[in-house]
Amino acid sequence: MKRIILKRVYDDASQNDGYRMLIDRVWPRGVSKEDANLDEWNKEIAPSTDLRKWFDHDDEKFDEFKVKYKKELKENSEDVKRINKIRKDHQLCLLFGAKNEESNQAVVLKEYLENN
Repeated sequence: MKRIILKRVYDDASQNDGYRMLIDRVWPRGVSKEDANLDEWNKEIAPSTDLRKWFDHDDEKFDEFKVKYKKELKENSEDVKRINKIRKDHQLCLLFGAKNEESNQAVVLKEYLENN
């Protein structure tokens, strides 16, 4: 499997990014579709709307968010398999809009993909 990197969607695209996948359910403010330079916008792998709203990027909820999001990912096994197929041939760049680069869904998804 090729490696996974994490990057804010607001950062400039690089030739070294590999396959660029936005994993937010809501399109990030202030970014045009052209500027995002995506290979894919995968809303289905993003946390559910209810979970996203509950978490609200609150660091104190991150540990519980991880558990709940991983449960959702387990229930979305077909998409996880498809993403891992992409990783066989391409480095995967998970793009997210959150300001916090350490406590967000991309961190959880990367960990989940690397272990499943």
